[in-house]
Amino acid sequence: QQAEALAENPDVLQAFNQLQTLHQEWKETGPVAKEIREDVWAKFKEASTVINKKHQAYFDAIKAREEENLTKKTALCEQLEAFDTEGLKSFADWDGITQKIKDLQAEWKTIGFAPQKMNTAIFERFRQGCDAFFEKKNAFFKNVKEELNTNLAKKKELVEKAESLMESTDWRSTGDILINLQKQWKEIGNVPRKYSEDLWKRFTAACDHFFEARQVATADVRNEEKANKEQKLGIIEQLKQLAETQGENVISQVKELQQKWSEVGHVPFRDKETLYKEYRALCDKIYDAYGVSQAQRRLNNFRKNLASKMENAGNSLDNERQRMQKAYERMLAEIKTYENNIGFLNAGSKKGNSLVEAMNKKVEKLRDELNLLAQKIRAVDEQMTSEE
Repeated sequence: QQAEALAENPDVLQAFNQLQTLHQEWKETGPVAKEIREDVWAKFKEASTVINKKHQAYFDAIKAREEENLTKKTALCEQLEAFDTEGLKSFADWDGITQKIKDLQAEWKTIGFAPQKMNTAIFERFRQGCDAFFEKKNAFFKNVKEELNTNLAKKKELVEKAESLMESTDWRSTGDILINLQKQWKEIGNVPRKYSEDLWKRFTAACDHFFEARQVATADVRNEEKANKEQKLGIIEQLKQLAETQGENVISQVKELQQKWSEVGHVPFRDKETLYKEYRALCDKIYDAYGVSQAQRRLNNFRKNLASKMENAGNSLDNERQRMQKAYERMLAEIKTYENNIGFLNAGSKKGNSLVEAMNKKVEKLRDELNLLAQKIRAVDEQMTSEE
Protein backbone atom coordinates (compact mmCIF):
# COMPACT_ATOMS: atom_id res chain seq x y z
CA GLN A 1 0.00 0.00 0.00
CA GLN A 2 2.86 2.46 0.76
CA ALA A 3 4.50 1.65 -2.57
CA GLU A 4 1.23 2.16 -4.43
CA ALA A 5 0.81 5.51 -2.65
CA LEU A 6 4.34 6.55 -3.66
CA ALA A 7 3.50 5.73 -7.28
CA GLU A 8 0.98 8.57 -7.13
CA ASN A 9 3.44 11.05 -5.56
CA PRO A 10 4.22 13.89 -8.04
CA ASP A 11 7.67 14.37 -6.43
CA VAL A 12 9.48 11.73 -8.46
CA LEU A 13 12.79 11.98 -6.59
CA GLN A 14 11.15 11.78 -3.19
CA ALA A 15 9.07 8.80 -4.30
CA PHE A 16 12.16 7.03 -5.69
CA ASN A 17 14.19 7.58 -2.51
CA GLN A 18 11.36 6.40 -0.25
CA LEU A 19 10.91 3.35 -2.48
CA GLN A 20 14.50 2.34 -1.71
CA THR A 21 13.65 2.47 1.98
CA LEU A 22 10.58 0.30 1.40
CA HIS A 23 12.68 -2.24 -0.48
CA GLN A 24 15.06 -2.42 2.47
CA GLU A 25 12.17 -2.89 4.87
CA TRP A 26 10.72 -5.58 2.56
CA LYS A 27 13.97 -7.52 2.81
CA GLU A 28 14.08 -7.20 6.57
CA THR A 29 10.44 -8.16 7.14
CA GLY A 30 9.74 -11.83 7.64
CA PRO A 31 7.77 -14.07 5.23
CA VAL A 32 4.00 -13.79 4.79
CA ALA A 33 1.44 -16.55 4.37
CA LYS A 34 2.14 -18.67 1.30
CA GLU A 35 -1.31 -18.19 -0.19
CA ILE A 36 -0.90 -14.34 -0.42
CA ARG A 37 2.87 -14.16 -0.95
CA GLU A 38 2.82 -13.92 -4.77
CA ASP A 39 -0.08 -11.48 -4.88
CA VAL A 40 1.55 -9.13 -2.38
CA TRP A 41 4.92 -9.23 -4.23
CA ALA A 42 3.25 -8.61 -7.58
CA LYS A 43 1.54 -5.48 -6.26
CA PHE A 44 4.74 -4.24 -4.60
CA LYS A 45 6.76 -4.91 -7.77
CA GLU A 46 4.18 -3.18 -9.99
CA ALA A 47 4.23 -0.08 -7.81
CA SER A 48 8.07 -0.12 -7.84
CA THR A 49 8.10 -0.41 -11.63
CA VAL A 50 5.84 2.63 -11.96
CA ILE A 51 8.08 4.68 -9.64
CA ASN A 52 11.27 3.53 -11.40
CA LYS A 53 9.89 4.42 -14.83
CA LYS A 54 8.88 7.88 -13.59
CA HIS A 55 12.36 8.29 -12.12
CA GLN A 56 14.00 7.26 -15.41
CA ALA A 57 11.67 9.48 -17.43
CA TYR A 58 12.50 12.38 -15.12
CA PHE A 59 16.23 12.07 -15.76
CA ASP A 60 15.72 11.41 -19.46
CA ALA A 61 13.80 14.70 -19.61
CA ILE A 62 16.59 16.50 -17.75
CA LYS A 63 19.17 15.08 -20.15
CA ALA A 64 17.13 16.13 -23.18
CA ARG A 65 16.61 19.58 -21.73
CA GLU A 66 20.34 19.92 -21.02
CA GLU A 67 21.15 18.87 -24.59
CA GLU A 68 18.68 21.47 -25.83
CA ASN A 69 20.31 24.06 -23.56
CA LEU A 70 23.71 23.12 -24.96
CA THR A 71 22.38 23.66 -28.48
CA LYS A 72 20.98 27.08 -27.51
CA LYS A 73 24.19 28.13 -25.75
CA THR A 74 26.31 26.95 -28.67
CA ALA A 75 24.17 29.10 -30.97
CA LEU A 76 24.74 32.13 -28.69
CA CYS A 77 28.50 31.50 -28.78
CA GLU A 78 28.43 31.36 -32.55
CA GLN A 79 26.47 34.64 -32.75
CA LEU A 80 28.95 36.24 -30.36
CA GLU A 81 31.96 35.02 -32.33
CA ALA A 82 30.45 36.18 -35.62
CA PHE A 83 30.61 39.88 -34.70
CA ASP A 84 33.24 41.67 -36.84
CA THR A 85 34.98 44.28 -34.68
CA GLU A 86 37.39 45.33 -37.45
CA GLY A 87 34.69 47.40 -39.11
CA LEU A 88 33.77 49.33 -35.95
CA LYS A 89 35.08 52.88 -36.38
CA SER A 90 32.92 55.00 -34.06
CA PHE A 91 31.47 55.04 -30.57
CA ALA A 92 28.02 54.46 -32.06
CA ASP A 93 29.25 51.36 -33.91
CA TRP A 94 30.73 49.88 -30.75
CA ASP A 95 27.69 50.80 -28.65
CA GLY A 96 25.42 49.09 -31.16
CA ILE A 97 27.33 45.79 -30.94
CA THR A 98 27.65 46.19 -27.15
CA GLN A 99 23.86 46.26 -26.82
CA LYS A 100 23.58 43.12 -28.94
CA ILE A 101 26.09 41.34 -26.72
CA LYS A 102 24.20 42.42 -23.61
CA ASP A 103 21.07 40.97 -25.19
CA LEU A 104 22.94 37.68 -25.73
CA GLN A 105 24.10 37.72 -22.11
CA ALA A 106 20.54 38.30 -20.91
CA GLU A 107 19.31 35.42 -23.08
CA TRP A 108 22.13 33.19 -21.76
CA LYS A 109 20.86 33.71 -18.21
CA THR A 110 17.40 32.40 -19.18
CA ILE A 111 18.86 29.10 -20.42
CA GLY A 112 19.46 26.32 -17.90
CA PHE A 113 22.42 24.01 -17.47
CA ALA A 114 24.03 22.09 -20.29
CA PRO A 115 25.16 18.47 -19.76
CA GLN A 116 27.64 18.37 -16.88
CA LYS A 117 30.59 17.30 -19.00
CA MET A 118 30.03 20.29 -21.37
CA ASN A 119 28.62 22.87 -18.99
CA THR A 120 31.94 24.42 -17.90
CA ALA A 121 33.42 24.36 -21.40
CA ILE A 122 30.45 26.08 -23.06
CA PHE A 123 30.38 28.72 -20.31
CA GLU A 124 34.11 29.43 -20.76
CA ARG A 125 33.63 29.74 -24.50
CA PHE A 126 30.89 32.33 -24.06
CA ARG A 127 32.75 34.23 -21.32
CA GLN A 128 35.97 34.40 -23.35
CA GLY A 129 34.04 35.72 -26.36
CA CYS A 130 32.50 38.48 -24.22
CA ASP A 131 35.84 39.31 -22.58
CA ALA A 132 37.60 39.51 -25.95
CA PHE A 133 34.99 41.94 -27.28
CA PHE A 134 35.09 44.23 -24.26
CA GLU A 135 38.90 44.23 -24.24
CA LYS A 136 38.87 45.39 -27.87
CA LYS A 137 36.21 47.97 -27.05
CA ASN A 138 38.26 49.33 -24.15
CA ALA A 139 41.36 49.51 -26.37
CA PHE A 140 39.39 51.37 -29.05
CA PHE A 141 37.96 53.84 -26.54
CA LYS A 142 41.42 54.38 -25.05
CA ASN A 143 42.96 55.07 -28.47
CA VAL A 144 40.11 57.37 -29.44
CA LYS A 145 40.41 59.23 -26.16
CA GLU A 146 44.13 59.74 -26.76
CA GLU A 147 43.43 60.91 -30.31
CA LEU A 148 40.71 63.28 -29.10
CA ASN A 149 43.07 64.78 -26.53
CA THR A 150 45.81 65.15 -29.17
CA ASN A 151 43.32 66.88 -31.49
CA LEU A 152 42.21 69.06 -28.58
CA ALA A 153 45.78 70.26 -28.02
CA LYS A 154 46.19 71.00 -31.75
CA LYS A 155 42.94 72.96 -32.00
CA LYS A 156 43.70 74.91 -28.83
CA GLU A 157 46.99 75.94 -30.45
CA LEU A 158 45.15 77.07 -33.60
CA VAL A 159 42.67 79.06 -31.50
CA GLU A 160 45.50 80.81 -29.64
CA LYS A 161 47.25 81.65 -32.93
CA ALA A 162 44.04 83.00 -34.45
CA GLU A 163 43.30 85.10 -31.37
CA SER A 164 46.85 86.50 -31.38
CA LEU A 165 46.37 87.63 -35.01
CA MET A 166 42.81 88.94 -34.85
CA GLU A 167 43.90 92.57 -34.28
CA SER A 168 46.60 92.51 -36.99
CA THR A 169 46.44 95.09 -39.77
CA ASP A 170 48.85 93.23 -42.02
CA TRP A 171 45.87 92.32 -44.16
CA ARG A 172 47.47 90.18 -46.85
CA SER A 173 50.00 88.20 -44.80
CA THR A 174 47.71 87.65 -41.80
CA GLY A 175 44.81 86.76 -44.09
CA ASP A 176 46.93 84.06 -45.72
CA ILE A 177 47.97 82.73 -42.30
CA LEU A 178 44.38 82.58 -41.03
CA ILE A 179 43.19 80.83 -44.19
CA ASN A 180 45.93 78.27 -43.65
CA LEU A 181 44.85 77.86 -40.01
CA GLN A 182 41.28 77.24 -41.20
CA LYS A 183 42.56 74.57 -43.58
CA GLN A 184 44.51 72.92 -40.74
CA TRP A 185 41.38 73.02 -38.55
CA LYS A 186 39.44 71.01 -41.13
CA GLU A 187 42.22 68.42 -41.34
CA ILE A 188 42.30 67.86 -37.57
CA GLY A 189 39.80 65.29 -36.32
CA ASN A 190 37.21 65.51 -33.54
CA VAL A 191 37.89 66.71 -30.00
CA PRO A 192 36.06 65.74 -26.77
CA ARG A 193 32.45 66.84 -27.13
CA LYS A 194 32.46 69.03 -24.03
CA TYR A 195 35.17 71.26 -25.57
CA SER A 196 34.13 71.16 -29.21
CA GLU A 197 31.57 73.98 -29.38
CA ASP A 198 33.52 76.42 -27.21
CA LEU A 199 36.71 75.96 -29.25
CA TRP A 200 34.85 76.37 -32.53
CA LYS A 201 33.17 79.58 -31.34
CA ARG A 202 36.50 81.06 -30.22
CA PHE A 203 38.23 80.12 -33.47
CA THR A 204 35.52 81.44 -35.78
CA ALA A 205 35.12 84.60 -33.68
CA ALA A 206 38.84 85.40 -34.04
CA CYS A 207 38.83 84.74 -37.80
CA ASP A 208 35.60 86.67 -38.37
CA HIS A 209 36.91 89.63 -36.37
CA PHE A 210 40.00 89.91 -38.57
CA PHE A 211 38.27 89.40 -41.92
CA GLU A 212 35.46 91.83 -41.10
CA ALA A 213 38.03 94.45 -40.09
CA ARG A 214 40.01 93.75 -43.27
CA GLN A 215 36.91 94.16 -45.39
CA VAL A 216 36.26 97.60 -43.90
CA ALA A 217 39.91 98.64 -44.18
CA THR A 218 40.45 97.37 -47.70
CA ALA A 219 37.33 99.19 -48.82
CA ASP A 220 39.01 102.41 -47.68
CA VAL A 221 42.27 101.33 -49.34
CA ARG A 222 40.48 100.61 -52.61
CA ASN A 223 38.91 104.05 -52.56
CA GLU A 224 42.31 105.60 -51.86
CA GLU A 225 43.93 103.59 -54.67
CA LYS A 226 41.24 104.75 -57.09
CA ALA A 227 41.96 108.36 -56.11
CA ASN A 228 45.71 107.75 -56.56
CA LYS A 229 45.04 106.29 -59.99
CA GLU A 230 43.21 109.45 -61.00
CA GLN A 231 46.15 111.56 -59.80
CA LYS A 232 48.64 109.51 -61.81
CA LEU A 233 46.44 109.67 -64.88
CA GLY A 234 46.48 113.44 -64.43
CA ILE A 235 50.29 113.43 -64.27
CA ILE A 236 50.42 111.31 -67.44
CA GLU A 237 48.17 113.83 -69.23
CA GLN A 238 50.49 116.67 -68.20
CA LEU A 239 53.50 114.69 -69.45
CA LYS A 240 51.74 114.17 -72.78
CA GLN A 241 51.31 117.91 -73.09
CA LEU A 242 54.96 118.55 -72.18
CA ALA A 243 56.05 115.97 -74.77
CA GLU A 244 54.46 118.20 -77.41
CA THR A 245 55.90 121.43 -75.92
CA GLN A 246 59.24 123.13 -76.42
CA GLY A 247 60.79 125.48 -73.90
CA GLU A 248 63.58 126.04 -71.44
CA ASN A 249 61.60 124.93 -68.39
CA VAL A 250 60.21 121.64 -69.78
CA ILE A 251 62.80 119.49 -68.00
CA SER A 252 62.19 121.24 -64.66
CA GLN A 253 58.43 120.69 -65.10
CA VAL A 254 59.06 116.99 -65.84
CA LYS A 255 61.12 116.71 -62.66
CA GLU A 256 58.32 118.32 -60.66
CA LEU A 257 55.82 115.85 -62.12
CA GLN A 258 58.18 112.97 -61.32
CA GLN A 259 58.37 114.21 -57.74
CA LYS A 260 54.57 114.29 -57.55
CA TRP A 261 54.39 110.80 -59.06
CA SER A 262 56.72 109.42 -56.37
CA GLU A 263 54.60 111.06 -53.64
CA VAL A 264 51.33 109.55 -54.87
CA GLY A 265 50.49 106.30 -53.07
CA HIS A 266 49.55 102.90 -54.46
CA VAL A 267 47.13 102.40 -57.32
CA PRO A 268 44.98 99.29 -57.99
CA PHE A 269 47.38 96.40 -58.63
CA ARG A 270 45.88 95.55 -62.02
CA ASP A 271 46.62 99.11 -63.25
CA LYS A 272 50.07 99.51 -61.72
CA GLU A 273 52.23 98.18 -64.56
CA THR A 274 50.22 99.80 -67.36
CA LEU A 275 50.34 103.23 -65.73
CA TYR A 276 54.05 103.00 -64.98
CA LYS A 277 54.96 101.90 -68.50
CA GLU A 278 53.08 104.86 -70.00
CA TYR A 279 54.61 107.25 -67.45
CA ARG A 280 58.15 105.91 -68.03
CA ALA A 281 57.80 106.06 -71.82
CA LEU A 282 56.69 109.70 -71.73
CA CYS A 283 59.55 110.70 -69.41
CA ASP A 284 62.10 108.93 -71.63
CA LYS A 285 60.63 110.56 -74.72
CA ILE A 286 61.02 114.04 -73.23
CA TYR A 287 64.51 113.40 -71.86
CA ASP A 288 65.63 111.97 -75.20
CA ALA A 289 64.32 115.04 -76.95
CA TYR A 290 66.34 117.29 -74.63
CA GLY A 291 69.47 115.11 -74.61
CA VAL A 292 69.34 114.07 -70.95
CA SER A 293 71.50 110.94 -70.46
CA GLN A 294 70.13 107.67 -69.12
CA ALA A 295 72.49 107.86 -66.16
CA GLN A 296 71.24 111.34 -65.28
CA ARG A 297 67.64 110.12 -65.42
CA ARG A 298 68.44 107.24 -63.12
CA LEU A 299 70.12 109.63 -60.70
CA ASN A 300 67.13 111.99 -60.82
CA ASN A 301 64.74 109.12 -60.10
CA PHE A 302 66.94 107.94 -57.26
CA ARG A 303 66.97 111.39 -55.67
CA LYS A 304 63.17 111.61 -55.88
CA ASN A 305 62.79 108.27 -54.08
CA LEU A 306 65.10 109.17 -51.19
CA ALA A 307 62.51 111.19 -49.28
CA SER A 308 59.87 108.49 -49.44
CA LYS A 309 62.40 105.87 -48.31
CA MET A 310 63.27 108.04 -45.32
CA GLU A 311 59.60 108.32 -44.32
CA ASN A 312 58.70 104.66 -44.77
CA ALA A 313 61.59 103.06 -42.85
CA GLY A 314 63.60 104.54 -40.03
CA ASN A 315 67.13 103.44 -40.90
CA SER A 316 66.56 102.44 -44.52
CA LEU A 317 68.83 105.22 -45.88
CA ASP A 318 71.70 104.09 -43.71
CA ASN A 319 71.19 100.51 -44.88
CA GLU A 320 70.95 101.70 -48.47
CA ARG A 321 74.22 103.62 -48.16
CA GLN A 322 76.03 100.59 -46.73
CA ARG A 323 74.70 98.44 -49.55
CA MET A 324 75.83 100.91 -52.21
CA GLN A 325 79.24 101.37 -50.57
CA LYS A 326 79.83 97.60 -50.70
CA ALA A 327 78.68 97.55 -54.32
CA TYR A 328 81.05 100.46 -55.08
CA GLU A 329 84.00 98.59 -53.58
CA ARG A 330 83.16 95.38 -55.43
CA MET A 331 82.84 97.27 -58.72
CA LEU A 332 86.15 99.06 -58.15
CA ALA A 333 87.87 95.73 -57.50
CA GLU A 334 86.28 94.29 -60.64
CA ILE A 335 87.62 97.19 -62.74
CA LYS A 336 91.12 96.65 -61.36
CA THR A 337 90.92 92.96 -62.18
CA TYR A 338 89.92 93.71 -65.78
CA GLU A 339 92.72 96.28 -66.12
CA ASN A 340 95.29 93.78 -64.82
CA ASN A 341 94.05 91.14 -67.25
CA ILE A 342 94.28 93.59 -70.14
CA GLY A 343 97.93 94.21 -69.26
CA PHE A 344 98.74 90.50 -69.54
CA LEU A 345 97.06 89.96 -72.89
CA ASN A 346 99.12 89.83 -76.05
CA ALA A 347 97.99 92.89 -77.98
CA GLY A 348 99.76 91.66 -81.10
CA SER A 349 97.38 88.80 -81.87
CA LYS A 350 93.91 89.06 -83.36
CA LYS A 351 92.50 87.13 -80.48
CA GLY A 352 94.27 89.42 -78.04
CA ASN A 353 93.07 92.58 -79.79
CA SER A 354 89.43 91.48 -79.85
CA LEU A 355 89.54 90.40 -76.22
CA VAL A 356 91.23 93.63 -75.14
CA GLU A 357 88.61 95.62 -77.02
CA ALA A 358 85.78 93.72 -75.29
CA MET A 359 87.40 94.21 -71.89
CA ASN A 360 87.90 97.92 -72.50
CA LYS A 361 84.20 98.29 -73.31
CA LYS A 362 83.35 96.38 -70.14
CA VAL A 363 85.65 98.61 -68.07
CA GLU A 364 84.14 101.73 -69.65
CA LYS A 365 80.65 100.55 -68.79
CA LEU A 366 81.70 99.68 -65.24
CA ARG A 367 83.27 103.13 -64.80
CA ASP A 368 80.00 104.77 -65.85
CA GLU A 369 78.15 102.61 -63.32
CA LEU A 370 80.79 103.41 -60.70
CA ASN A 371 80.40 107.14 -61.33
CA LEU A 372 76.59 106.88 -61.02
CA LEU A 373 76.95 104.88 -57.82
CA ALA A 374 79.28 107.51 -56.36
CA GLN A 375 76.73 110.23 -57.15
CA LYS A 376 73.97 108.16 -55.49
CA ILE A 377 76.10 107.76 -52.36
CA ARG A 378 76.64 111.54 -52.27
CA ALA A 379 72.89 112.06 -52.70
CA VAL A 380 72.20 109.77 -49.73
CA ASP A 381 74.78 111.63 -47.63
CA GLU A 382 73.13 114.95 -48.52
CA GLN A 383 69.69 113.60 -47.64
CA MET A 384 70.88 112.20 -44.30
CA THR A 385 72.62 115.50 -43.49
CA SER A 386 69.47 117.50 -44.27
CA GLU A 387 67.41 115.22 -42.02
CA GLU A 388 69.76 115.85 -39.10
